[in-house]
Amino acid sequence: MTSVNVNEKVTVPAKRNGTPKFSVMIQSDGYKNLINNTLGDPKRAAGFITAITSAVATNPALTDCDPGTILSAGLLGETLQLSPSPQLGQYYLVPFNDRKLGRKVCTFQLGYKGYIQLAIRSGQYKKLNAMAIKEGELIRYDPLNEEIEVQLIEDDAEREAAPTIGYYAMFEYLNGFRKVIYWSKEKMEAHALQYSQGYKAKKGYTFWEKSFDDMAIKTMLRQLISKWGIMSIDFQKAYEADMGVLRPGTDKIEYVDNDDSFNVEDDFEDLPAAFEVTEEEK
Repeated sequence: MTSVNVNEKVTVPAKRNGTPKFSVMIQSDGYKNLINNTLGDPKRAAGFITAITSAVATNPALTDCDPGTILSAGLLGETLQLSPSPQLGQYYLVPFNDRKLGRKVCTFQLGYKGYIQLAIRSGQYKKLNAMAIKEGELIRYDPLNEEIEVQLIEDDAEREAAPTIGYYAMFEYLNGFRKVIYWSKEKMEAHALQYSQGYKAKKGYTFWEKSFDDMAIKTMLRQLISKWGIMSIDFQKAYEADMGVLRPGTDKIEYVDNDDSFNVEDDFEDLPAAFEVTEEEK
């Protein structure tokens, strides 16, 4: 995966706490050279700088993160040809507090729309679908034969208002191979509690709390494709880095959301506004 030397010495003005602003660091010669060398195209590099600066500006909590971790996450998204725009929902820059090193870091989190984009680019999928199943819609599910029968609520407004009882995902290859999975809402809730320390905190700022169904759909796609799907090199790279952060000066990925050394409770009370899900994302 793309590696960024976050220990590189760059002389820039500092904020009051001594940490350089990302908007200043990314305009420095050292970071510009690093970006140009990684992307190999000045026009693409300029577009990346504009996009990543805008993404950071829309989430105030990111301004306190180690700039190198923001750049690492952003460059990974760029090399995967995904957008950091929250409106597109392909990947997100998410802040965490790293207790081990006493700093705030930025993680790369792939959105479910990013999973779909990467799958489509493989050229192997005839069909790919994931969705929430509402109360009254599930007729039966046979996990042994992977058969599901659902009668969807026809009225969109009525369906949107109905409580979710589970999640469905499927794919079919061009050669006809097909895979189907279904999880109950209770199973998904247990999964979220097991793998997300932020969700356990229950303070209202995590993606699981702000948009549980979107995170559940991403989880279904992740489970489906990682276990049974065809994964391109780019897809594998995104999958391995999802919800992770690069340690300084290494290529090691730390999966921070289920690591007790990373804590989102203490310092990011402004996350609800920063992570508000827009109508375009739903």
